Amino acid sequence: MMPIHLEIHGTIPMPLFLKVDLDLGNYERFLDIKLTRDNNITTGKIYQFVIDKERRGDYLGKTVQVVPHITDAIQEWIQRVAVVPVDGNEGPADVCVIELGGTIGDIESMPFIEALGQFSYRVGPGNFCLIHVSLVPVLNVVGEQKTKPTQHSVQGLRALGLTPNILACRSELPLDDNVKKKLAQFCHASNILILYDVPNIWHVPLLLRDQKGHEAILKALKLQGVAKEPMLDEWIAWTKISDTLSNPVRIALVGKYTGFSDSYLSVLKALLHASVACHRKLIVDWVPASDLEETTAEKAPEVHEKAWNLLKCADGILVPGGFGDRGVEGKIIAAKYARENNIPFLGICLGMQIAVIEFSRSVMNLRDANSTEFDPNTKNPCVIFMPEVSTIQVGVTMRLGSRRTFFQVKDCKSAKLYGNVNFVDERHRHRYEVNPDMVMQLERSGLAFVGKDKSGDEWRYWSFLPILSMSASSSIQNSSQGLENLLHFF
Repeated sequence: MMPIHLEIHGTIPMPLFLKVDLDLGNYERFLDIKLTRDNNITTGKIYQFVIDKERRGDYLGKTVQVVPHITDAIQEWIQRVAVVPVDGNEGPADVCVIELGGTIGDIESMPFIEALGQFSYRVGPGNFCLIHVSLVPVLNVVGEQKTKPTQHSVQGLRALGLTPNILACRSELPLDDNVKKKLAQFCHASNILILYDVPNIWHVPLLLRDQKGHEAILKALKLQGVAKEPMLDEWIAWTKISDTLSNPVRIALVGKYTGFSDSYLSVLKALLHASVACHRKLIVDWVPASDLEETTAEKAPEVHEKAWNLLKCADGILVPGGFGDRGVEGKIIAAKYARENNIPFLGICLGMQIAVIEFSRSVMNLRDANSTEFDPNTKNPCVIFMPEVSTIQVGVTMRLGSRRTFFQVKDCKSAKLYGNVNFVDERHRHRYEVNPDMVMQLERSGLAFVGKDKSGDEWRYWSFLPILSMSASSSIQNSSQGLENLLHFF
């Protein structure tokens, strides 16, 4: 199965790394596959592709138009990427999943809808299955499930040359029989799947199976004699565990963007997967980093007290990645609290740098220790700008993609969490690194750097020797791990 998303998640290969839509992370986690930048199509990519072809003279001076040049480019991209395996097996995939985001009528998606209409006509019946996802809202005043939005969206699709094979209707509750009949009649749909709210996301595949959604797809693609029955025994067991969790584990997530949980979606997913694997019910306490600072205590003491109460109740503290100086001092305070009170701590990317700054200030008595990102003139720069990164151009100039890290110390928490392997490959997305000139000084004070890159210049994992529960990593939070292969740090 090969997913393609037509619309920030980091992809794997270093030369092909790109920030993409978060939905690709969901595909990776659900299917345990590894995707690249080519699996994410955007309008900008397509237009750049067409412009480059025009500049090379591929169109022989013809006027470049949306139809056929843009639409042809979209179809060409899909066909090229669809044959590239992403599941570790050789040979092309059997099915290519294309997600076209947005709403029918959006001007941004019009070229893509036209391209898919042409594509479905070219490949013919049996090679193209369109599943239209639509919301069936409920008017709270009367409690009636309304089908008009779905009717109009299907009408709009058909006017644009696409006819859904299957309707997937999102709703709060299962649809009434009369509502399903109405949708079938007015939308000319024989296959209607009801995606109502469930306790957790792992129920969704089971919900589709119970409605024989897989059989409808196989029939549309004429694969009945090829595909086997879904093997969902492990999935069902995982779902049952999730439903019965009662023993809580509280994780304080100290960050800058706590008002918008999607900013740390991959972190949340990794925490959730790990908590289920440990048979614990995850409770995430969102702690705005700036609320821990003394300035907040002066201006809003109640907010400050609330943040500290959440921090003190935590079984573990996590400081994720980020940019900018807002909330940095609060993150440093959280790292100090974890170190001094023996609270399990995980710092990712900026979180690792924050912990190094805190250690330098509190243990090494370098009171002005800082990152050059926050204080370019600091006399003790324990985190510095990476030498190979441009200081002028900001866009896509970071150390990006999968990087190999070699463990230098075998008897450390980081190596043990990875199964005592010699090296690990994790994704990176950052512009700053621990100052190599200060590593020896930091280690003499008790901060052991246990993982470094191939060149030996960049240190990526460390453990605080007296407190083995404290670890950090410079790799980014959107891990490449799926349900079957959990990210070890979490």
